[in-house]
Amino acid sequence: MSRLDRQRERFGFQVEAVALDSGYLTTPICRGLQNRKIFAVIAHRRFHPKQGLFPKWKFEYDAKRNVYRCPAQQELSYRTTDRKGYRQYASDPAQCWHCPLLGQCTQSQNHRKVVTRHVWEDSKEWVRSNRLSPSGKQLYRKRKETIERSFADAKELHGFRYCRLRGLPNVKEQALITAAVQNMKKIAIHLDRLEKQG
Repeated sequence: MSRLDRQRERFGFQVEAVALDSGYLTTPICRGLQNRKIFAVIAHRRFHPKQGLFPKWKFEYDAKRNVYRCPAQQELSYRTTDRKGYRQYASDPAQCWHCPLLGQCTQSQNHRKVVTRHVWEDSKEWVRSNRLSPSGKQLYRKRKETIERSFADAKELHGFRYCRLRGLPNVKEQALITAAVQNMKKIAIHLDRLEKQG
């Protein structure tokens, strides 16, 4: 978020929307974009649960009562919040003991299922709803057409697939020179179009 703030301040950008890949789908980033009132679309990150166990989305969150419901409709009550901001919701082992879905729910020895939810999870859900909206889908398609093409061009035509030298300063220099060359190409193409139009 600090990089985005710096660009907004330095260049006077009025950022209304951003489209990002799945690496940016974190609760602090989602929260920061929502607080700045920037429409955010971030690619979905696939999490693979242990084979044979229910994924987290099978557990339904009830915001009014602040509980989760498992696929068997049993409630997981709030227990505590850890230092990283994750709330823990736990099932009642006495109810889980006789549940026919226990084997698909948890492998814990005490038959207790625990689901975590970040205190800013609502911001991540806001980003997910943006991604599924018509304007969000259109924006994400534009990202593929512009940003991803620039990365592909750098890798295929400018040797950006591998770093030529070791060390962060050298890698940074290679990245900046590659970006400068790409910008020169864009300027040349733009000037050529203007000349043909005139």
